[in-house]
Amino acid sequence: MDRSVLWRPKESAFRESALARFARHCGFDPADYEELHAWSIADPGAFWSRLWEFAGVKGERGAVALERDPAAEMTGARFFPQARLNIAETLLAGAHPDRAVVALDETGARDELSADALRAEVARVARGLRAAGVVPGDRVGVVLPNRIGCLVTHLASLAVGAVWTSCSPDFGPTGILDRIGQVNPKVMFVQPRVRYGGKEIDLTEGLADVVGRIEGLESLVVIGEGDLQVPVPVIGWQDFGSHGPLVFEPLAFDDPCYILYTSGTTGAPKAIVHRTGGVLLQQLKEHMLHGDLRPGDGFLWYTNTAWMMYHWAVAGMGCGATTVLYDGAPILKAADGLDCSPLWKAVETERLTHLGISPKYLSSVMEQGYRPGEAYDLSSLRWLMSAGSPVSPQQYDWMYDAVSGDMGFASISGGTEIMGCFLLGSPLHPVRRGQLTVKGLGMAVNVFDERGAPVLGRPGELVCTEPFPSMPRTFWGPGGDARYRKSYFSERAEIWTHGDHATLNPDGTAVIHGRSDCTLNPGGVRIGTADIYNVCAQFPQLEDFIVFGRPVEGDEEIVLCIKMADDARADADLARTIRGRLRTECSPRHVPGAIYCVRDIPMTVNGKRVEGAARSVVSGKAVANRGSLANADCLDEYADLSERTAL
Repeated sequence: MDRSVLWRPKESAFRESALARFARHCGFDPADYEELHAWSIADPGAFWSRLWEFAGVKGERGAVALERDPAAEMTGARFFPQARLNIAETLLAGAHPDRAVVALDETGARDELSADALRAEVARVARGLRAAGVVPGDRVGVVLPNRIGCLVTHLASLAVGAVWTSCSPDFGPTGILDRIGQVNPKVMFVQPRVRYGGKEIDLTEGLADVVGRIEGLESLVVIGEGDLQVPVPVIGWQDFGSHGPLVFEPLAFDDPCYILYTSGTTGAPKAIVHRTGGVLLQQLKEHMLHGDLRPGDGFLWYTNTAWMMYHWAVAGMGCGATTVLYDGAPILKAADGLDCSPLWKAVETERLTHLGISPKYLSSVMEQGYRPGEAYDLSSLRWLMSAGSPVSPQQYDWMYDAVSGDMGFASISGGTEIMGCFLLGSPLHPVRRGQLTVKGLGMAVNVFDERGAPVLGRPGELVCTEPFPSMPRTFWGPGGDARYRKSYFSERAEIWTHGDHATLNPDGTAVIHGRSDCTLNPGGVRIGTADIYNVCAQFPQLEDFIVFGRPVEGDEEIVLCIKMADDARADADLARTIRGRLRTECSPRHVPGAIYCVRDIPMTVNGKRVEGAARSVVSGKAVANRGSLANADCLDEYADLSERTAL
């Protein structure tokens, strides 16, 4: 018996799942995923055409599926150059008729809209945008929490052909200006008062500062209470737009639909312009085929409105699933400690079939000793999913012990840059401890070593060697095309280099070891940060941790910083135990040269560790964009680490 296998699909999946039906639709045996995948990357035009048919995309596909440029095999590829379509039309056509969207928040409040009611609201706001002078290609910016109003602006902007771009309210004025300020939106939607973690937060002053400094802004729409004194016309949410028919603007496949932003931890955030058709096809493929999302399912991904997972989750509407939104903290303070129940309560009350979380959330819940499967009826949950960073083997164990033994789990990996994934789950494959399940259909994923040779079973650089439709159109701003090519194609001509350190296994599974720019290199040997994090996660005394390299003469020293859990104590014995376990479970090269106890770990607003910022500060370098961090003040402590005695 293979003890690494935590879950196996039922035989019915090979008959009933969309992936099985799609395989047969294309002439393949559902049991032979490798053959299906090989065809999908050998003949991408045929694959994406079949997907368009199977997913029921609305619009005109045209006669040509893929135009290739022999001089630029990836950057010059054009999918469906004759197509005309609109994302919102396909998503709303698939919306669940009775419960298209449900909105929950941390107070327990609940709201829902049917498909007809949602379409009416989208039509109203779309008419308001057109009346405000918004035409295809104009930008619409939002600073909104994850509620129905944000979803309506999202779909209405897409309907009129505008480019929708968002920031979460927790970014702060500098973070918003660094992002939305780049792209000069014509209309903005904001909510001045929000709630998070039991606290009411008034953003009025900061939003007024932002609005006053955005060039080209012509209208501001305010949701909820708040009196903003700004130099542009202000309209209340209920007064914006008018009732009437919903008209979808037909767009070319490569016309822009979204602008998203990189984390900005190594400089100003890059504004990534995404293609209409590419985003739609990629995300429908991932939900329908890899995620097994079906009509009547309920899908909640815990995310803010700036992260790509928000856009990704909304696309599940096109599969006929109910989109469930959650606004607020996923873990709340309570009189007797922390309340980990909100998301799991939502699974029970909404009968969710799919729940998406992050490894950071998993760590927090595990530290509390919480067992949601004993607290709530989770029998409706078919799939638990995670994204954002690698999931440790211990977290796999916890999920199948404390949540449910009868569900699939998908650790998915891709990026904001592609609005999708390179590695995903599959309803036709077993879940293996610590492994990502399969390469995405249509994605020519490989791992190259330092020679540029493909390798199996050992770490290297994650690459994609064939074009796919959700590659960015460009970066916004002067020299955008050149900056885009430099970011992903400069290391290997016409091969997408993603920036992840990974291993592809002979059985088709994969492991992500961490970001390549955060890879440790002691003695010239590359080590992924995830290897060290997986061991640290075994220590309940540690609330969080971060590892990075510190230059020493002619080499690099591994530095591990640990944040202690309440009532836990950092001392030499703990440091010795951590080093011993790393030596035993990984290798002597994984053992940190220095371990320090710190008050906090630098994080992005999406909860990702920022190893590069810690490394820069410890090395005496400036951090390029502190405004991209949720807690930049904690870096001051790191600047003094070299003066302290390590554990």
